[in-house]
Amino acid sequence: MSSETFTFQQFTIHQDRCAMKVGTDGVLLGAWAKGGKRILDIGTGTGLIALMMAQRYPHAHVWGIDIDTDACLQAMENVAQSPFQHQIHILHSSLQDFLPPSPTPIDVTGGGYFDSIVANPPYYINSLKAPDGKRTLARHADSLPPQALFDGVSRLLADDGTFCAIIPSDRMNDFLAEGYLHHLYPSCRCMVRTMPNKPPKRCLLSFQKQRPKNIAETTVCMMESPNERSEWYQKMTGKFYL
Repeated sequence: MSSETFTFQQFTIHQDRCAMKVGTDGVLLGAWAKGGKRILDIGTGTGLIALMMAQRYPHAHVWGIDIDTDACLQAMENVAQSPFQHQIHILHSSLQDFLPPSPTPIDVTGGGYFDSIVANPPYYINSLKAPDGKRTLARHADSLPPQALFDGVSRLLADDGTFCAIIPSDRMNDFLAEGYLHHLYPSCRCMVRTMPNKPPKRCLLSFQKQRPKNIAETTVCMMESPNERSEWYQKMTGKFYL
């Protein structure tokens, strides 16, 4: 395995043309997010999360969109070489311009189309930008600020659908506030520590259009020690990592 490829149990990610490589955030979201019959992966990059969702939900149709041409081409290649090529559709599009496939199936609930939307969104705001323009595009919120992200999710999510995202824990309150402004309510919040003695570094969140009676809240840890994955992390990723 080289830095240009990452091999999982059922598929291989080639990433020589993508600014953002396979990382823990994407793996966590792909293993944790709730699926459905129609899944949208916003900012698909290498296609990692789309492939993970297709593996977990074998009867789903998955759409992956990205604004970077090379990322889309690489995602298409990764999908074409996987066992899930008939489930996944990769499109070159921004979220703002994306229109769901038509004609709309008659079993769609409410005004939206997708019963599952997932995103590992760009989250750096007002911070120093990397010299690599594509990496900046993938990591900074300039091209997809939270307001635009929630605008798109609100437009595309079915009334009984679920939107799942992973964000830095220090961005959680702002992200939740933007969700409330778009009438998207948190239903599950999972705070992720890297080590038992560290504060949570990431937050996995799910949103829905109906206000839930209760919010499921958990705090988990990825590693028991620098060389030992936690039982939770092993269970979450056991069907993916070699």
